[in-house]
Amino acid sequence: MGFHEIRFPATLSFGSIGGPQRRTEVVTLVNGFEERNTPWAHSRRRYDAGVGMRSLDDVETLISFFEARQGQLHGFRWKDWSDFKSCTASKDISYRDQVIALGDDVTDRFQLMKTYHSGPHSYARPVCKPVEGTVHVGLADDPLRESVDFEVDVTAGIVTFSHPPSLGTEITAGFEFDVPVRFDTDQIQTSVASFKAGDVPNVPVVEVRV
Repeated sequence: MGFHEIRFPATLSFGSIGGPQRRTEVVTLVNGFEERNTPWAHSRRRYDAGVGMRSLDDVETLISFFEARQGQLHGFRWKDWSDFKSCTASKDISYRDQVIALGDDVTDRFQLMKTYHSGPHSYARPVCKPVEGTVHVGLADDPLRESVDFEVDVTAGIVTFSHPPSLGTEITAGFEFDVPVRFDTDQIQTSVASFKAGDVPNVPVVEVRV
């Protein structure tokens, strides 16, 4: 699968509709009870890129972006305005935002993660497309310096330390991130007349595994 490290124009994704999707298999037994299972360890996000179109210039920008990705062929970055930071929307990013791992004296490479909590339950989401220049990392509640203490691969969300963190050391991080996606269609249909009347094209976008 080809992937272009370019973000869909954030001004156009603002106001779009979308969010996480799960796949749950539900079997109803003869006694009325249910058995539920899922083949997916992680959710998959879907969006409609057409909702953010506000002018014919926006439509032209969309078509140019679509053609450069050759429809569904190449993936790209998408800013999910409802969920793009390691902290809540009202706060500023801090290296204390997320615990991504514990040191073991051996491992020096760690995947960025964002954990969603609700009561006693939680879900850890791998973050594979952090935004360059936004990643802050800490060890045992002390901030570290990028390019000195660690490096970040913004194409994979991997943090590499200059020395393996010691056993049991809490590794924390804060960051902005994009969602890796592709167009979920090979066709975009637009009409100047209908667009001026208030209609917008339907442009489905779906998250890809990377």
